[in-house]
Amino acid sequence: MGRGCRIATVLLGLTPLAAHAQDPFGPGLPSPGITSPMLPPPVPEAEADLSLSASFVGANQPVRAGLSWRIFEDKGETGRPAIVARSNDPAPILKLPAGSYVATVTYGYASASKRVTLSGQPVSEQLKVAAGALKLSGAIGDQKITPNQLAFSVFVPAGTNSEGRLVRSGIKAGEIVRLPEGVYHVVSNYGESNAIQRADLKVETGKITDATLNHRAATVTLKLVAAPGTEAFAGTAFSVLTPGGDTIREAIGAFPSVTLAEGDYVLIARHDGQVYTREFKVESGMDRDIEVLAKAG
Repeated sequence: MGRGCRIATVLLGLTPLAAHAQDPFGPGLPSPGITSPMLPPPVPEAEADLSLSASFVGANQPVRAGLSWRIFEDKGETGRPAIVARSNDPAPILKLPAGSYVATVTYGYASASKRVTLSGQPVSEQLKVAAGALKLSGAIGDQKITPNQLAFSVFVPAGTNSEGRLVRSGIKAGEIVRLPEGVYHVVSNYGESNAIQRADLKVETGKITDATLNHRAATVTLKLVAAPGTEAFAGTAFSVLTPGGDTIREAIGAFPSVTLAEGDYVLIARHDGQVYTREFKVESGMDRDIEVLAKAG
């Protein structure tokens, strides 16, 4: 489990004519005065209701929302499956001809399938889904971060790589993400710079894992001024660097805001061909203005 993370878990014949020994008119030609018998109309295939529902593994209570159903005609191992019915109802009732089918249900990124045979009689099937969900949010200390300032990504670890396979990115705070049961690596981005928090979270069948990832960061407003507290110069180009010279963020404007992880930084301001610098420190939860004085020297 990653540091800085609080977690709560909620609960489908014709009878041949006698052959003439001789046919003076030749094979395949009709004899005069002889008419073909009328073929009987085709018998429609028997139809039956297929009632479907889904529940979580280990429980009998049906899942009431978030399900998507697809019914394929079962053509065996060599045939290409064809969809014959779809439904987003949690418990659909589908009328299908007699035959063999594969019923598939998806719950977010989890799924289950089952072969079903219809022979003209109603059939009911309940599929078992091994899935749960994640609900993510962020905070600084005891203060919740505004949801529109956060974006989450969920990965499936592969070997020693915690970010082995991306499941989904751009997840919003408070969004329910339905996933197969298992352990996932979550990355939380606060703002658009280097305020990032990570955690390993477990998804359990039939439960929502509600996790808050705690950031140590603050939002600073960058300004180039002639004197402390005076009006900022418009059209200033700012660069935020680490003490080692790595660029973290660039912005242009009179007073752009940047969210940064806790730590030490160097600010470079460029205006009218002049370059000004200042070192500053970001303390978690301490939003403030960072002013650079436009003076020689």
